[in-house]
Amino acid sequence: MSLEPIAETRRQVEICNACRYCEGYCDVFPEMHAQRAWSDGDLTHLANLCHNCRSCYYACQYTAPHEFGMNLPGILAEVRQQSWQDYAWPASFAGLFHRSGVAITALLVLSFAVIFWLAAALRPEEGRGFYALMSHSLMVIIFLPAFVLPLAATAVSLRRYWRETAGDGAGWSAVTSAIRRAGALTNLGGGHGHGCNFEDEDRYSNARRWAHQATVLGFLLCFLSTASATVLHYVFAVQAPYPIWSLPKLLGLPGGILLCLGTIELARLKLKADRALGARDMWSGEMAFVLLLFFVGLSGLGLYAATGTRLVAFLLPLHLGSVLTFFLLTPYSKMVHGFYRLAALLASGTRRTNAS
Repeated sequence: MSLEPIAETRRQVEICNACRYCEGYCDVFPEMHAQRAWSDGDLTHLANLCHNCRSCYYACQYTAPHEFGMNLPGILAEVRQQSWQDYAWPASFAGLFHRSGVAITALLVLSFAVIFWLAAALRPEEGRGFYALMSHSLMVIIFLPAFVLPLAATAVSLRRYWRETAGDGAGWSAVTSAIRRAGALTNLGGGHGHGCNFEDEDRYSNARRWAHQATVLGFLLCFLSTASATVLHYVFAVQAPYPIWSLPKLLGLPGGILLCLGTIELARLKLKADRALGARDMWSGEMAFVLLLFFVGLSGLGLYAATGTRLVAFLLPLHLGSVLTFFLLTPYSKMVHGFYRLAALLASGTRRTNAS
């Protein structure tokens, strides 16, 4: 971690700890007020607890033009993003993606789509649905390592983060509490439950919470749709294409719709929000992640709507290219923030348990 963001975070945290006006706003402040001195790992932990709701900024009496120049959400966002880069494995690609995420994502999607279009020339002589264009075996050969290797890279980065910020094992109560608080997005309530100030300055709104939950629920439904199709294929020997009343479709269709709606709203809010209260240098990478998720959902829905038409041959490589790009970029895109945030909430619960 570079010294400048950490040093500035330590300065602002010391001022916050003396003031304590925002004591009940979110999990960041009880953690902050429990100490008088903070290691670099402690400050990184606070940064990953922060949901950038910005309520503390608009409540603070020491923001610019005051000489203290407080901007706690902004500096915590910088430290948070920097931690994802520093703990990433391998780390060299993470910084490049956060600076030029939109261009890199578009290039990868199109490149993989071209590869899949070329692979369609090796299409099997027999097959139904998508498998008439690309064999099941080829999809498995490509996507299995593309799914497993990013998960392994994410696990390595999380282990580095945990050793730096927590270090101790976590009890079951801390695990369940972290999952519950992460799912409810408790820290987007600003400590009062009225919502956050992300997109409309000092006015409270739950739009960001709803957009996040729609996106996460949509993603989980799409994942469960794929998992159920895998079970049907390998366990029950039921092959695609599946009818509309089948479990993969009953999960995948609403999942794709929620994913599209949630990411559209997240992109709208991100365009509207004040960039000075976030990590400005990482804006491209964050927007790229949102747009990529949207395209994954949209291309999947479009592929289903085009079933039985010639458009499938065009849409399938695009959809597979976007999914492959999403998997490969997971350890370096904002997708990893969900894992880090869960780890931060888990560390927070562990610290409270150990202190009691």
